[in-house]
Parts: sequence; structure tokens; C-alpha cells
Amino acid sequence: MTTEIEVFADIWCPFAHVGLRCARDRRDATGRDDVIIRVRPWPLELVNSAPMDPARTASHVEHLRHQVDDSLFAGFDASNFPTSTLEALALIEHAYRSDARIGEMATFAVRDALFEQGLDISDPAVLSAIAAELGIGPVDDTDRAAVTESWHAGQIRGVKGSPHFFSGDAEVFCPSLDIARSDSGEVSIALNIERLDAFLDRCLG
Repeated sequence: MTTEIEVFADIWCPFAHVGLRCARDRRDATGRDDVIIRVRPWPLELVNSAPMDPARTASHVEHLRHQVDDSLFAGFDASNFPTSTLEALALIEHAYRSDARIGEMATFAVRDALFEQGLDISDPAVLSAIAAELGIGPVDDTDRAAVTESWHAGQIRGVKGSPHFFSGDAEVFCPSLDIARSDSGEVSIALNIERLDAFLDRCLG
């Protein structure tokens, strides 16, 4: 029987990039190949009624690299930042519809393309190349509708932001990171693997 960990997240959220990798690595370390990470769209451009600010994202990337893991975001290029994530989120939905494990592969492939390779994941050619590598077909209107449906479902479930984790009756927002801002505006970020492990232990028994 497959266990599913649900995560509501957007692609251009650097905190989700780190948090999803942490969850995958901890899952893999337990040998639980029966557990699927099901990342559902939480499209911030719809949540905030505006696209993500490349400069602000670049600032968050720098904080994460310097304070958490300097091996991440190796190829990030703010000048090549996507104008939208909706079509990429639809691609991930299409992949999950094809197969749960292919969907999980897609969710990491698209984020790696943006944050590790510096690719514009709003470029149709970039998405086509990712789809070809995964062996899946093109996005259709069902996939696009699924993105909006996920956003509305997340609102009903009380999603606080990206990433928000759910499994059964357990839920936690951004469990792997402690993020604080001082009165002067300085951002402090630290890993909190203990909180992530506590959540995963509850999910996985």
C-alpha cells in the first residue's frame, strides 16, 4: 500500500525547493520506497494576484545558500526568472495523472531546472524538453484546470503558504526551516530537521 505525503507548494518558492529536497532525502534514508511525495499546486501568482518578484526571490536564494546549504541554487539566474509557473504546474499535474512516481520526478525536475540549472520554466521549449525526458505527453486543459482546483482546495484546507505539508490528520507549514526577520529587516534561516523528522515519523508510523 502506498503512503502519500501531500505538499502544497509553488515552483518558484525557494523555501519549497529546500523543504521538498529535505523531505525526499529523509524519506529515502528510511528506505520507504512505498511513500510518494504528492506536490499539489499552490500558485502564488494567483494567491497574491501578482507574479513573484525576481529580486526578492534572489535575496531569499542568497540567504538560503549562505545560511543553510551553499551547494544549492548553483545555477540560479534571476535574469532568466520565469514570468509564470502555471504551465509548469500543469505539467506536473499531467505527470502525476500519468503515474505517481513520474509526477514526483516531474516536481523535482522542474524545480531543479529553475534553481539549479537557471532555466526559464515558463518557456514552452524548456517544459517540452522536461516532458520528453519524463516520457509524458503535452499539457491539456484538464491539467490546467487542476492547478486552479488545487489552489481552491488549498484555501479550504487552510494552506498557510509554500510549502505546507499534510498527511492524514497531520499538517505543518515549512517544517524543515526556521525563518525569522529582525527589527532591522535582516533575515535569519536555519534548518530544523528535528521538526521535519517528527512530522515524517507521525506520517510513516
